[in-house]
Amino acid sequence: MISRNIVACMVSLIFATVVAGAANAADFRAGLQVGYTGGVGAELNASVSDFAKGFPMALRFAVGYTSREPGNAADARQIFINDATNGTPEENGWFWDYRFDLMYPFGWGAVEKLFVVGGVRYAQFTGNFKFVGGNEDFDVTSSQWGLGLGLEGYFDISNRLEFMVGGGFDYFFDSALKGHDTEYSPDGDDVNPRNDYTYEDADEAINQPKFVGRALIGLSYRFGG
Repeated sequence: MISRNIVACMVSLIFATVVAGAANAADFRAGLQVGYTGGVGAELNASVSDFAKGFPMALRFAVGYTSREPGNAADARQIFINDATNGTPEENGWFWDYRFDLMYPFGWGAVEKLFVVGGVRYAQFTGNFKFVGGNEDFDVTSSQWGLGLGLEGYFDISNRLEFMVGGGFDYFFDSALKGHDTEYSPDGDDVNPRNDYTYEDADEAINQPKFVGRALIGLSYRFGG
C-alpha cells in the first residue's frame, strides 16, 4: 500500500508541475533505459525542466524493474521456515524501485548535455524459494528507502530523440525481512524468529538491495521546449 501511495504522490507532483509549467514553455521528456541495476533491469521515466523561471534543475520520476539473484535457498529455508533439507531448490528474485531525482545540467568537453542526478529511492524486493519435492514454496520480501547519485549524458539522434548513457550508485537502508510467518527487523524486534537466528543472519542469507551500481543506456524523447 505504501508503494502505491508513493507512486501516486510522485506522479501527481509531476503532473501538477507539467500543468503549471505549460504556460512557461516547459520541456518534457519520457525515456526508456535498460542495463545493469543490481541485476538485469529496465526503467521508464518522465521528466520536466524549464517549468519555473530561474530554477536550474529538472525533476524526474522513474519506475524500474530488476531481476536479481535472491540469496541462499538452503539458509533462507532454515531461517524462515524449518530445518528440512529435502527437495531440489529453485529460486527467483526481483525488485521494483521508484525514483525521484533532481537533474542538474552542465556541459563538459564534447558532451553538451550532461546531468548530475540525485534523489530518493524506494525499493520493493521479493525473493522466491521453491523446493521441488520438498513441499516448500515461499517468498521473502522487504521494502527499503534509499538515496542515489549518478551522471548521465544525452546525445541528439534527431531534433527530439536522444540517446542516453548513464551510471551511478544507489544505497538502500536496512529494512525488515519477512518470510512465511517470520520477520527479522534491524532493531531486533523480530516476529516468530527461528531458533537463535537474528536479522544479521537473515540479511546475510537474503540478497536484498544494499549498495547498488547502475549502468544504463536508452532513449529519451522530448515533447516540448
